[in-house]
Amino acid sequence: MTTAVVGAPGSARRYLHSLWLLSARDLRVRYATSALGYLWSVLDPLVMSIIYWFVFTQVFQRGDIGAQPYIVFLISGLLPWVWFNSAVTDFTRAFNKDARLVRSTAIPRSIWVNRIVFSKGVEFLFSLPVLALFAIFAGATVGWGLLLLPIAVLLQVILLVGLGLLVAPLCVLWSDLERTTRLILRALFYATPIIYGVADLPGVFRDLAVFNPLAGIFTLYRVGLFPQEWDTLAVGVGAAMSVGILALGILVFRRLESAVMKEL
Repeated sequence: MTTAVVGAPGSARRYLHSLWLLSARDLRVRYATSALGYLWSVLDPLVMSIIYWFVFTQVFQRGDIGAQPYIVFLISGLLPWVWFNSAVTDFTRAFNKDARLVRSTAIPRSIWVNRIVFSKGVEFLFSLPVLALFAIFAGATVGWGLLLLPIAVLLQVILLVGLGLLVAPLCVLWSDLERTTRLILRALFYATPIIYGVADLPGVFRDLAVFNPLAGIFTLYRVGLFPQEWDTLAVGVGAAMSVGILALGILVFRRLESAVMKEL
């Protein structure tokens, strides 16, 4: 099957080189005609953070939601969410967008999913200095949990690759899934602890929230600045579900690859 990277070092190097070229192409195309360039990767989450901060702290004066400083709490959740949301959205057209290249190249087809994860991940990493600046100026305290940031990034990569291997081929075979995915993402935004923390949820809703893998991943992102947000159950479930979704994605992708190539 062509879905996996061949174990030989030469094949792995070629795969990684191709991944880098495709990801770099995506980034160049995205910013080639943009005057603001890199700033677009942070403007969206930054504007959303300011809006939610204003609504919850100035309009409704809800000081009991999330953690203080609340603007930093929001940004630390919205930055990884933008990575997740934009990647999953692009998965829905990962093969159709470059159908000719997908059909004509011998590169393992998983690269068309991984290039999206990688390029969007680069944008996320470039946006982290904005979080650092807000944390400094807002007086947030940095703790030992900051060392868990690479684990959060790794788990999000694992989750996204797994989802990409599921979503990308299914959207080729059933085009209605593209719109369905966008609707699910809208609902998932409010079902994910972004504008609130897991601990803010009452009773059964908190128990259900830990089964959203993003809850555990976002906990790892935040614990360096908000140690009180640590939730062992959410992190453990999030890690297990991310690995499980990756395994499921690999299995489904292998089974559907031939059907996808016929459809393209």
